[in-house]
Amino acid sequence: MIARRRGRVAPAGFVGLGTMGAAMAANLVRAGFSVTAWNRTPGRAAGVRQLGAAIAATPADVARAAGSSGIVVVCVSDTPDVEAVLFGPEGVAAGAAEGLLVIDCSTISPAATTTFAQRLAERGIRFVDAPVSGGSEGARNASLTIFVGGDPADVTRARPLLEAMGRTITHVGPVGSGQAVKAVNQVILAGTYLGVAEGIVLATKAGLDVEQVVEALGGGAAQSWVLANRSGRMIANDYPLGFKVALHRKDLAIALELARELGAVLPVTALAAQLETGLVGRGHGEDDMSALARSIRELSGLDG
Repeated sequence: MIARRRGRVAPAGFVGLGTMGAAMAANLVRAGFSVTAWNRTPGRAAGVRQLGAAIAATPADVARAAGSSGIVVVCVSDTPDVEAVLFGPEGVAAGAAEGLLVIDCSTISPAATTTFAQRLAERGIRFVDAPVSGGSEGARNASLTIFVGGDPADVTRARPLLEAMGRTITHVGPVGSGQAVKAVNQVILAGTYLGVAEGIVLATKAGLDVEQVVEALGGGAAQSWVLANRSGRMIANDYPLGFKVALHRKDLAIALELARELGAVLPVTALAAQLETGLVGRGHGEDDMSALARSIRELSGLDG
């Protein structure tokens, strides 16, 4: 992480202190940014407050604290949530001075992202979309991968904050492009999680030493982050939170909608979405998304 002295950077606001946002905001404070934060549930703000962040009553107050030279990061769950915190009665736009830059690290619709950027531009507010990948571990360790869409000058302005929260920051095109790349990311992850889950189940049903199998596969072409970091959960059939099934299901809905708009066919993604819908319906929406293995195990008769 890049260390910075307080006072030598523009003020930074942060809206949304969930599992990802709280860790990301904390890393901004640790990097020396003067952070003002807001969260819909005030209790979530305790951790960043203890680190030295100021806590605002509304997103509009976050924007006011940032001023025209500042930057506000948004990290909330879904497209309607972003619209609410940006354009609601006490949203960011209501308190923003002309020249403010908004960085949206949420995962939302690419089309809505373009619309939000246009609405903000009418008020003189700049915007980049910067959805992240890397889960709660990446958020805590400031090692996120960040896909950035926006005007090059705005991306340059955003980069110091992004570098305090992530390790790999890629400018992928104009506004909305970051969200499109994140959709691709979630599509690929869906297939990888399903593939690892099916492999674990097959090895189990074959009576193999599954941990030995995972170790052996890790040295070959089947190696992946999911195999290395989530196979243990699938073997144990225990899925502590890393990235919620319900949130990934929401992300797949975005990807499938984009695919329909573009005429792309995503059969593996559609299957993963169907399985995740079932998991959410059975009360597993808060599990880590490696719980896709729960469905494969059940279908294979390993669990009731």
